[in-house]
Amino acid sequence: MATLTIPPVLTTPRDDAVQLYRAFKGLGCDTAAVINILGHRNAAQRNLIQQEYRLMYSADLSKRLSSELSGNVKRAVLLWLHDPATRDATIVRQALSGDVIDLKAATEVLCSRTSTQIQQLKQIYYAIFGVLVENDIEFRASGDHKKLLLAYVRTSRYEGPEVDRFMVEKDAKALYKAGEKRLGTDEKTFISIFSERSRAHMAAVSHAYHDIYGNSLEKAVKKETSGYFEHGLLTILRSAENPGKYFAKVLHKAMKGLGTNDTTLIRVIVTRAEIDMHYIKAEYRKKYGKTLNDAVYSETSGHYTTFLLSLLGPNH
Repeated sequence: MATLTIPPVLTTPRDDAVQLYRAFKGLGCDTAAVINILGHRNAAQRNLIQQEYRLMYSADLSKRLSSELSGNVKRAVLLWLHDPATRDATIVRQALSGDVIDLKAATEVLCSRTSTQIQQLKQIYYAIFGVLVENDIEFRASGDHKKLLLAYVRTSRYEGPEVDRFMVEKDAKALYKAGEKRLGTDEKTFISIFSERSRAHMAAVSHAYHDIYGNSLEKAVKKETSGYFEHGLLTILRSAENPGKYFAKVLHKAMKGLGTNDTTLIRVIVTRAEIDMHYIKAEYRKKYGKTLNDAVYSETSGHYTTFLLSLLGPNH
């Protein structure tokens, strides 16, 4: 469930475009007005606002926002402006070919998305950047991590809830045989099962693994693999079992200790606000004993805080 709150009585996209134009006029930008509009509009509404802005002012809204805003609030708002598939494509492209290569971010996005979402991402990636996402993975990733990512983006997976109990048990046994039972690890088996099976199937495999061997599949992955490859496998597994819990953990990690990993904070809040942030917030409170809103409020400041909190919805 989404946490984005949209006003019960909405102004038209044209009126929103006019208000945004006014916010940019004069000395400095009325950032509060920008947040008040864009922080309370869904993807379809934001798209219409951008169209109206272009029609009325012969200018690109994202370019104007880029010149008017700065710092973290600029990064968050610009990312929010996109529709989900374009946003994912943009994040992965930046992570694989930006000034700072961030394989962890690329892995998180690719391995936590459904088969359908990945297909959309791949199409948009090629349309915008003129290169296949597979080519960028090939160039930047390496070893078993590269093999896992390539298999995961190339394979079409079933997205329904039904599972074949016989296949579940077979996979649980195959993973045990490929990992904990032997000296060394048969990475090929891990890659094929984790990249080809549905989320419902992987969750059932995890359950069966524990039932048969008395140990969790997650612990087995941690013991048998490492680095980005481990991160990819764990992302697939945790997204299959409980995506809300997975992203709550990612957010907690981003705000833990000295300093905040704003790139991660922005990426997760902006990408999940219209999907399942409601569940992420519930899992966060359950696991860490405080609300996600309170955590964000204490780790951020100014307009940046206001914008993130507008996407997170009410603090309960």
